Amino acid sequence: MEEEDDDMVKEGLMASQREIFSISGPVHLTSIDWNNSYHRTSVASCLVQAVYTLERDRQQNRIGLKSQANHWWEFFNFTLAETLIDQSDGSIYGAVFEYKLFSYNYYHNTPHSKTPPRHVIAFRGTIMKRHSRSRDLRLDIRCIRDSLHDSTRFVHAIEVIQTSVAKTGNAAVWLAGHSLGAAVALLAGKIMTRSGFPLECYLFNPPFSSIPIEKLVKSEKLKHGVRFAGSLVKAGVAIAVKGRHHHNKGQEDDSFKKLASWIPYLYVNPSDPICSEYIGYFKHRNKMFEIGAGKIERIATRNSLRSLLSRGGGGGGGSSCSDSSSEPLHLLPSAYMTINTSKSPNFKKAHGIHQWWDPMFSGEYVLHQFNQ
Repeated sequence: MEEEDDDMVKEGLMASQREIFSISGPVHLTSIDWNNSYHRTSVASCLVQAVYTLERDRQQNRIGLKSQANHWWEFFNFTLAETLIDQSDGSIYGAVFEYKLFSYNYYHNTPHSKTPPRHVIAFRGTIMKRHSRSRDLRLDIRCIRDSLHDSTRFVHAIEVIQTSVAKTGNAAVWLAGHSLGAAVALLAGKIMTRSGFPLECYLFNPPFSSIPIEKLVKSEKLKHGVRFAGSLVKAGVAIAVKGRHHHNKGQEDDSFKKLASWIPYLYVNPSDPICSEYIGYFKHRNKMFEIGAGKIERIATRNSLRSLLSRGGGGGGGSSCSDSSSEPLHLLPSAYMTINTSKSPNFKKAHGIHQWWDPMFSGEYVLHQFNQ
C-alpha cells in the first residue's frame, strides 16, 4: 500500500505527508501566545510551508477539497491576501497573509508585549520539480554571485513589501522565508531597514554565500586561523580602497549603523552546509573582540573582498540602499540566532522547514548584537 501511495504522490494524484497540515503541522498549537518565541517561529515557518504547498497545489492541479495549502494559514487565523507569481515561469514564489484577528488596539494596550502582525509576507525556497526547478536554480546561482537584487522575482517582492508597509506601517509587517526565500527576505529586510523601515524578519536556513568553513574544517584552531587571515586581508583592502573613496565614508558608516540596529531572527542547523557558516561567522567575530582585534573585525565585518575589489576597480562606491544590493547577503551585523542542536539524520532534514515547528525541538539561542 505504501509503494502505491508513493506512486500516486509522484503522479500528482495526492499530496505528500509533508504537505498535509493535519499530519505534519503543529496541530498542538490551538492558541497562539505572541510573546512565546516558539509560537511565533511556528507561525512564521508554517506560513512559509503554506507557500511551498500553494505552488505544489498549482503544479499538481489540486483544487477544491484536494488543495492542501489553505490549512497551513487558516489554522492560525490568517487569510490569503495576495499570491506572488514569478513572471518568468508562472510559479508561486511567495504570498501575503493577513491576520484576521488583528486590532490596532494591540499596539496601544500592550506596549511591552509582542504583537501579532497585520501582514506576513512569506517566500518559499527551491522546489526541485520540473515546473519550478529551472528558474529556482538560476536564482540560487544569483545568491552565490550576490546578484539576486537584479532578478525580476526580487524586484517584484520588494515592491509588494513596500506597498504593504505603506498601507499598514512597518511595525505591523513580518517577513519570513526559507532557503532561497530566506535570501529574498534577508535582502529585502536590509533594504527596508536602510530606508528607515525595519521589519520583523524570520530567516530559516538562509544561504551563506561563502565557503562553509564551519562544515568543512574540523579543527577549531584551524577554523579560527583561516577566518583571522580573512579578516586581516579584508580590513587591509578596505583601508586601501576607502582611502581612495574617502568622500563616501560618512554615508557608509551611517548606512551600516542603521543596519546594525536591525535584529532579524536567524535559524540555522550545524548539519546544513547551506547555512551552517553563520555559526562560525558570528563565533569568529566574538573571538576577534575577545583577543583585542575588535578594531580589525569592525572594518572586516562591514566589507566583503568581492565588493571591495570591484569598487577598487572603479565600479560602484555608492551607499545607502544600494549597499544592501551589492554586498554579500551574509554581511549581517546583528541577529538573534537559533541553532538546532538536535541530530539531523540527513541533509533533507537538516535543511528542511519542518524542523522549526517540531514540538521536540531542542536548540541554542544566541543574541549577536554588533558593537559599534
